[in-house]
Amino acid sequence: MGTALVLLFLLALGAVPGAMLPQRSLNAGKVDEYLAQHPTVGPWLDRLEMFDVFSSFWFTAIYVLLFVSLVGCLTPRMIEHVRTLGAVPVPAPRNLARLPKHAAGTAAGDPEQVAATVTRRLRGWRTVTRPDGDGVTVSAEKGYLREFGNIVFHVALLGLLAAVAVGKLVGYEGNVIVIADGGPGFCSASPAAFDSFRAGNTVDGTSLNPICIRVNDFEAKYLSSGQALSYAADIDYQTGADLADGTWQPYRLEVNHPLRVGGDRIYLQGHGYAPTFTVRFPDGQQRSQTVQWRPDVQTTLLSSGVVRIDPPAGTYPDPVQRRKHQIAIQGLLAPTKELDGTLLTSSSPEARDPAVAIDIYRGDTGLDTGRPQSIFDLDVRMIEQGRLIKVNRKNLSAGQSVTLEDGSVITFDGVTPFVNLQVSHDPAQIWVLVSAMAMMAGLLVSLLVRRRRVWARIEPATDRPGTVNVELGGLARTDNSGWGDEFERLTKHLLADTGSPGDRKTR
Repeated sequence: MGTALVLLFLLALGAVPGAMLPQRSLNAGKVDEYLAQHPTVGPWLDRLEMFDVFSSFWFTAIYVLLFVSLVGCLTPRMIEHVRTLGAVPVPAPRNLARLPKHAAGTAAGDPEQVAATVTRRLRGWRTVTRPDGDGVTVSAEKGYLREFGNIVFHVALLGLLAAVAVGKLVGYEGNVIVIADGGPGFCSASPAAFDSFRAGNTVDGTSLNPICIRVNDFEAKYLSSGQALSYAADIDYQTGADLADGTWQPYRLEVNHPLRVGGDRIYLQGHGYAPTFTVRFPDGQQRSQTVQWRPDVQTTLLSSGVVRIDPPAGTYPDPVQRRKHQIAIQGLLAPTKELDGTLLTSSSPEARDPAVAIDIYRGDTGLDTGRPQSIFDLDVRMIEQGRLIKVNRKNLSAGQSVTLEDGSVITFDGVTPFVNLQVSHDPAQIWVLVSAMAMMAGLLVSLLVRRRRVWARIEPATDRPGTVNVELGGLARTDNSGWGDEFERLTKHLLADTGSPGDRKTR
């Protein structure tokens, strides 16, 4: 058991870097940022898998060794406990006066009658009566459930470790941003539908539980400080047979009240705003786009992001010219406008008076290069190479427009809330809960139940015919706390109303 305790300590110690350092499974961007800021230490930490702690070789090794150690500890203890279940209490020691707790007294009756009375009053104790010369001894013991509680606790801990491991193998977790108020929604048919997706080692993405969700409405309540008090989304979802017949089921999704369907749990994790921009090109054709922007200040939801708009095909028939006339809009979004001169900030997370401060670029935004790029930031290399040229900078409120030198008109139409949903699939979660509850139950039993042994030697009194001498001895097998008072109460109970009051001495 000492080895298991050391390994458990190492497991807890090994989890510390996972809490202190950014993890790729949660935010790969933060890891890249950390590596850029720490060019010396970062690569060494990466080699030691400090950014993938919970899937690293060393953390897995500790986990497996702890599992093996617990099995090795529990197997002999369980065998020994099964043997003790049918064991009878040990015979009384020859000299009960040498035990830590001792009492003596007299009682009316013969030894067999008094022994029967003592045994009857030891309800809940495992007892056995044995002849002892001219008298009788009664051996009693209780607290066998203490070891049972210990075993249950450790077996449940073993089950918890196994359930967590199974969940990591066969579970998956995906995050997706969905535009509210009639946005396109999403369907979890494949990992490509998610903005980020983390799969277990045995998940290849071909057998995800299909579910479609659309967000009809979003409601948020805030304190005067800007802190979110509550938020909820009215959604419709399809799964199973609903996908075939086109039926949508309504549900009100709230924080800590996930939608549970088909073995999946859909959580509402966060929200923000997606601005809508409309670009009318010189030939009169126009395009609109609504893209989520990243909240940078959580108390006011001041956000930043980028919108990239490709001209309609007929506006610039030449692909090269079309690529040179793509529009990129980068800037800040304030749900409730507050200006310090021309500096835009937000005074509230509620969309009372939305406004944007934007830089407008024309040129190659990289939409057709095939290279992945951030949806929140422009590629700085494009600007440095002159492929993207800033043509204007403007503050706009909802409904306002700005006209570029070529006649293109850019309009800020307003904002639409978006929600961040997490789809989590972990079939072993119920076993994690069961194991955790069993651990608590086993721990309570092992703490509350105490092992106790009591012996009574009953012999005929030679100087008083019709009476017997009763000698009691007690021993605490585990915890001595409170055993003195408990033994005194037990002595009074066993010798109460046994006939002649006699003399009683307790130590």
